[in-house]
Amino acid sequence: MKMFLLGAANPEAVRMILTLQRTAPHVQFAFLDNDPAKQGTLFHGVPVVGGTARVRELKGPDTRFVNLITGSTELRCRTTREIVEAGGTLGDFIHPGIDLTMVSHGVGTYLQEGVIMQAQVSLGDNSSISAGSVVGHEGRIGHSVFLAPGVCIAGCVDIGDGTFIGTNATILPRLRIGRWVTIGAGAVVTKDVPDYAVVAGNPARIIKTNPVSFQDGRVFS
Repeated sequence: MKMFLLGAANPEAVRMILTLQRTAPHVQFAFLDNDPAKQGTLFHGVPVVGGTARVRELKGPDTRFVNLITGSTELRCRTTREIVEAGGTLGDFIHPGIDLTMVSHGVGTYLQEGVIMQAQVSLGDNSSISAGSVVGHEGRIGHSVFLAPGVCIAGCVDIGDGTFIGTNATILPRLRIGRWVTIGAGAVVTKDVPDYAVVAGNPARIIKTNPVSFQDGRVFS
């Protein structure tokens, strides 16, 4: 099995590779990155073999691709669509210490160490959750969503496609967060948030609106 990880930026990904190789030594890892300066180099000892333009060449029945881009959910969605449109098969990059009992998730999932997802949480395709974040029971996370480190989402919360939730943000129970929302670091969300809103503060308030780039975060047509 070969796994290509898009985005040679965070050394934590290399630490996850080393952890996974203890139990799955047959998996070969390499990075893709669309920055020409990184291509042909080593990222903490792991080769960067090119960008998304190489997917058609690298794809195969035993090859998987996972997008590690998290700084922009719009960029994450767009570049994963490029992989899929080039015929690449999405895989998952999940820390082995995470308990996924009674949890469902799509493909292209990137979960860092210390993530907790409680019973009956569902996670869409191409979504990423960073270290130490918690998603309460019966939560629904859409496609191409990103949770930064230390996010706390209470039970029965619905997170729309493409939403970006900043470090240490808190979302109270039974709320609906719309599509392509941005929630600022440390925000405390106490009521529903409409599509494309940018919210910040405690309690969180709308401070502006994101441009409408995508209607949803799906990566499969």
